[in-house]
Amino acid sequence: MYTPQEEKKLIEESKKLLNISIKDIKDKQTAKELAHKLRDIINYHDWRYYVLANPVISDYEYDKLFKLLKDIEQKYPELITPDSPTQRVASGLTKEFPQVKHLSPMLSLENSYNEEDLKEFDKRVREITGIEIVEYSVEPKFDGAGIALVYENDLLVRGATRGDGIVGEDITPNIKTIKTIPLSANFSKYGIKTIEIRGEVLMRKDVFKKLNEKRLEEGLPPFANPRNAAAGSLRLQNPKEVAKRKLEAFVYQITYAVDFKDNNLLGTKIKTHYDSIKMLYELGFRTPLKEMKVCKGIQEVIEYCKEWEEKRDSYPYEIDGMVIKVNDLSLHEKLGFTSHHPRWAIAYKFKARQATTKIIDVVFQVGRTGAVTPVAKLEPVEIGGVIVSSVSLINEEFIKEKDIRIGDLVLIERAGDVIPYVVKVIKEARTGKERPIVFPKNCPSCGSPLVKPPDEAVYRCININCPAQVVERIAYFASKDAMDIRGLGKSIVKRFYELGFLRKIPDIYRLPYDKIKHLEGWGEKSVENLKKSIEESKNRPIYRLITGLSIRYVGKVTAKKLSEYINCVEELKNWSTEDLEKIPDVGYVVAKSIYDFFHNEENLKTIYELKELGVKTCKQHKETKLSVFEGKTFVFTGTLKCCSREKAQELIESLGGHTTNSVSKKTDYLVVGENPGSKLEKAKKLGINILDENQFLNLIKPYVKELENLGNYEDKKIDLPLFRN
Repeated sequence: MYTPQEEKKLIEESKKLLNISIKDIKDKQTAKELAHKLRDIINYHDWRYYVLANPVISDYEYDKLFKLLKDIEQKYPELITPDSPTQRVASGLTKEFPQVKHLSPMLSLENSYNEEDLKEFDKRVREITGIEIVEYSVEPKFDGAGIALVYENDLLVRGATRGDGIVGEDITPNIKTIKTIPLSANFSKYGIKTIEIRGEVLMRKDVFKKLNEKRLEEGLPPFANPRNAAAGSLRLQNPKEVAKRKLEAFVYQITYAVDFKDNNLLGTKIKTHYDSIKMLYELGFRTPLKEMKVCKGIQEVIEYCKEWEEKRDSYPYEIDGMVIKVNDLSLHEKLGFTSHHPRWAIAYKFKARQATTKIIDVVFQVGRTGAVTPVAKLEPVEIGGVIVSSVSLINEEFIKEKDIRIGDLVLIERAGDVIPYVVKVIKEARTGKERPIVFPKNCPSCGSPLVKPPDEAVYRCININCPAQVVERIAYFASKDAMDIRGLGKSIVKRFYELGFLRKIPDIYRLPYDKIKHLEGWGEKSVENLKKSIEESKNRPIYRLITGLSIRYVGKVTAKKLSEYINCVEELKNWSTEDLEKIPDVGYVVAKSIYDFFHNEENLKTIYELKELGVKTCKQHKETKLSVFEGKTFVFTGTLKCCSREKAQELIESLGGHTTNSVSKKTDYLVVGENPGSKLEKAKKLGINILDENQFLNLIKPYVKELENLGNYEDKKIDLPLFRN
């Protein structure tokens, strides 16, 4: 449809127009020229997004262009044309699934990015309805794949993608694999014969993380974000494969509902949006009812939006904003629709987490396992309030698959605590000056030849004395997730390596403190603190030691699982891959890695050397798991005075309990420290047992030896080795 030259020009024009606002347009002729240009640009981006499913700008950048055109047409209504993107929903579908027409158009939402936009929306609503203080419902804007569900006579008869808003794709078999979507619901109880419900298919952040870890283990490129993972999963042709992805769905809008006489029930029997969501919740659907708030007036809406923007990262699902809807459904008809969006709803978008920028160089870093990772150096760009100047390119296959070159314009995404990721290359913006990325044949750190095992996607340096690996391995061994040696961060490890104090992991326990205290920035006190922290690390639980050994594919979770089946770390040298595969969640790849590690003489030598230096390689009494809290789930929020949150979680797990980071109906106890987060309010709503710090310590006191003689926690400062670790 577009030539490469036309695409390149449209992308360049897009970038230029991003910095223009309606305030910059002083006359009608300029507005007319800009509107014409914007229509061409937006139609192009619609084609890229809806037809090719391959956008070349971020959602935020698209929204800015769309808003500029909309502002021009509002200021000069005579410039509106019948084919303007503001007058229609973008169209175009692929042919992989049967096409079906929605019972009610699935329109987009108008977007807002600040208080002023929300106040302007409220002003328009008040003017049309004549109501002085409007009641709004506010809920999270899920960042997933949109769906429409149709139920007839209480049975699910169709599940479809959004498509172009008028016509979607029938993916009913895949929809039925999602357990949060009921196959039947008692709508007839409310006199409803046919109903269409709008929702979003999502993937939890933790599920997404595990999926990507598995893909990396298998040499596959990871998904950019949970949204892409969910959308890609829905389009799989095999429902059995879809079921493995552990998708979930939230429903958040009834778009069509009629009784057995075909009378419309929205605004009559179903009177408010909140009531409709409550009804769906009571019928067994996953809804945002518990996250939803009915607000009186726009100021209360603004405050709730800000509250959610601050806590979005702690929510188990990706959200990119909040949706504000007029709560009274009878007002929806009065407010009406444009061809693009309803006038009774608006989306408040959080800070953008995507942006386009240029790759200016690529460097190669050597990790603790010898893996050589290409890292792109970028023209610094702000994404979600953070300046991003570099991004991992993962491996050579990833670079080849996306055809990434130095000098390319790329779309970068950063979601929550997920590291920045290259979503795609904007190939249409290429000038011909871009350079291919060439992998080195020798290690960037030690110069040794690199090797690439036939079943792997990563180049490795196999020199065990490679300086980069030694520093990374030692720093990881001392890290918080492993032996938790405070005062021995990566910069200190690197300095000690350069001074010859550290050459391998066991050297940590041979540090020359008499020399260290004479170094710049060090003194008696800091040396004593380091020495104390190193000595304390000798008594860590054995899963921490396993974690710190840098066994490929073995992180903290797997290390904990391994530690449940052994008494001493060195026992693993006697385990076969078949034995290891019997452990839950340990597959062949992980089992083979563990087997290879413990059949390497140098690795065993390191473990025995650590043991001779006083590091505990066998379980101690307090590591023996009791079943006191078996079947009980604990969640922690806020700052504890007694100990780190991680230490508190260890204690619960050592007593047979389970810990998670999010509150749900399955949570038994929420332990609250100072400055608790949103988990506290959620726990209150769910009626979960809430413990303050003193109650928590009293609960575990009978089972933890170090607490026996502590007495009244409110009167005495807690200062025990167990809790200082």
